[in-house]
Amino acid sequence: MSDTQTELKGAPFDSISSLQFSPTSSNLLLASAWDSTVRLYDVTANEEKTKFDHRAAVLSAIFSDASHAFSGGLDASLRELEIETEKIHALGQHDDAISSVRFSSQANAIITGSWDRTVRFWDPRASTTQQSSHQLPERVYFMDVTGNRLVIALASRLFHIFDIRKMDAPEQTRESSLKFLTRALACMSDGEGYATASVEGRIAVEYFDPAPSVQEKKYAFKCHRQTIDDVDHVWPVNALAFHPTYNTFASGGSDGTVSVWDHKVKKRLRQYPRYPSPIAALAFSTDGSRLAVGSSYTWDAGEEGARTTERPQLFVRDLGDEIKPKGWEK
Repeated sequence: MSDTQTELKGAPFDSISSLQFSPTSSNLLLASAWDSTVRLYDVTANEEKTKFDHRAAVLSAIFSDASHAFSGGLDASLRELEIETEKIHALGQHDDAISSVRFSSQANAIITGSWDRTVRFWDPRASTTQQSSHQLPERVYFMDVTGNRLVIALASRLFHIFDIRKMDAPEQTRESSLKFLTRALACMSDGEGYATASVEGRIAVEYFDPAPSVQEKKYAFKCHRQTIDDVDHVWPVNALAFHPTYNTFASGGSDGTVSVWDHKVKKRLRQYPRYPSPIAALAFSTDGSRLAVGSSYTWDAGEEGARTTERPQLFVRDLGDEIKPKGWEK
């Protein structure tokens, strides 16, 4: 079991909004933040390699390959970030904030979701970068992609599941299994479903296949809760990430804890020692050897809480067998 953890130097000055490792290296980590930056870290050297300054808070940033990243945020602009040259290119605009940016390797497209109630597909190499725009009934909060499936978490606890090859209508529309506001979404590594989390300390595990025998497997459970002096404390679950090999998943909550779950047997495999602040973002490296943890204020207690909160911190944990399902054999 590994318990090596590094705190990265030069964390963002404001809340961390997203984390992603390079698709080809467990050593390069991308972090977007409310301080209007996207930063690239060299984990082993423990240094900030590059900082991309934006005009407003950045809500989402992703790699498409080892040399290119894309970002979106409150200024509604999609930007391409060149890792080697440190250049920034504006690719296009939404009509409101971009809440989520994803890369689809199947479609070879950048996908953006926005509070303007659209999801848009982009090709940065084309003369007209925006390839298509698709209207949705509500604001986009979160998105994730697995294979040809795009899962979109919308306001009003709605979920739309699309086949990216047929974007004229969703393959499925669902209402959240959770009663409260959606706070996180992540697709399973095996492509069979997704997990979603809410502000009231619950996670739901969902499956794509509409067959009743498969839908019977879906469930929700309570987590990130604690009883203190006979009072139940319930914290939002802000972050979810699936392990690329084992398909177990990590959850991060405003209680400052990260837990690892085996959703097949409905068990928690590990809870790591508490972090100084709420967990705002999580990401596994592509080879599954590392877990990045963004610990920063998530505004659960409004401006009052912001006055007393710790500064944002970024940690990278080297993983051991604690994230493997029991009895796992390669």
